[in-house]
Amino acid sequence: MRPRLALVAGEPAGVGPELCVRLAQRPRTDCRLTVFADPDTLQAAADALSLPLRLLDADADAEAPGDIALHACPNRVASRFGETDPRNARAVIDALHAAADGCLHGRFTGLVTGPVHKAAINAGNIAYTGTTELLAAQAGCEVVMMLANDVVRVALATTHLPLRAVADAITGASLVTQLRIVHAALRDDFGIASPTIAVLGLNPHAGEAGHMGREEIDVIEPALARLRAEGMQLVGPLPADTAFLPAKLSHFDAVLAMYHDQGLPVLKYSGFERAVNLTLGLPYPRVAVDHGTALDLAGSGRADPSSLFAAVETCARFARNRAAR
Repeated sequence: MRPRLALVAGEPAGVGPELCVRLAQRPRTDCRLTVFADPDTLQAAADALSLPLRLLDADADAEAPGDIALHACPNRVASRFGETDPRNARAVIDALHAAADGCLHGRFTGLVTGPVHKAAINAGNIAYTGTTELLAAQAGCEVVMMLANDVVRVALATTHLPLRAVADAITGASLVTQLRIVHAALRDDFGIASPTIAVLGLNPHAGEAGHMGREEIDVIEPALARLRAEGMQLVGPLPADTAFLPAKLSHFDAVLAMYHDQGLPVLKYSGFERAVNLTLGLPYPRVAVDHGTALDLAGSGRADPSSLFAAVETCARFARNRAAR
């Protein structure tokens, strides 16, 4: 099976378009791609990198080096490398909505997204907190953010919250929902028949039996007990400072961290270039690059394409795994 994936280039002034052009230079045997982007921006990126580019119809098979099957999402104004323009924010959001709609209606079997610029989108008078939230709202479902590389998979119980708001955001009900989503994704997308998930505590030393906080006793442990009774293999709550030791990680298929900077620094240190950002719980696989728009590198040819390459490979694998179930 060669799944058809939708690929959204992202912010036109960033490195997303040129990474799509670089991706197009590689022969694809694992999937077919349709890129959602502004055609002039892709051509400018190809010209800057002195790489061949041929834009084809959205449903075409892009097989020769430099070929891109394109769903055109025209910018309102011409884009310049490294200079975001809020007038192009609508084109970015429309590309995300159109690609996701194609996944929801079966035209595509997975979605890969390049980096977007939150400030530029909001400056364009579009309320935007993140692509994860946008896709969840469009699909009408609960989701979990996970970042993964070849070393570790880290899911997040909370995402972009200030630290003082984290404890109140963690509830027994939310943990039960999140762990069910993570468990299903490990089974359906990663192909792990009986996954084991490590769950971190919120407080230092996982609360030290209540002496450093009671969230582990009052919130986390009851949620884990409920899911263990359903047959899930869960370990924790574990102290975060030792949970990522290699000897321990070898026994886990994923880690659920309680907040953003509890888990992601370890993942990024262990292999930032090959890391991808996953949205678990959607009715289709969605994989994003794990880096920003890198405006300072746009048009220079110096941006590392490894994360986009990994995102496409991961999304294609997930699509095949889902089709095989």
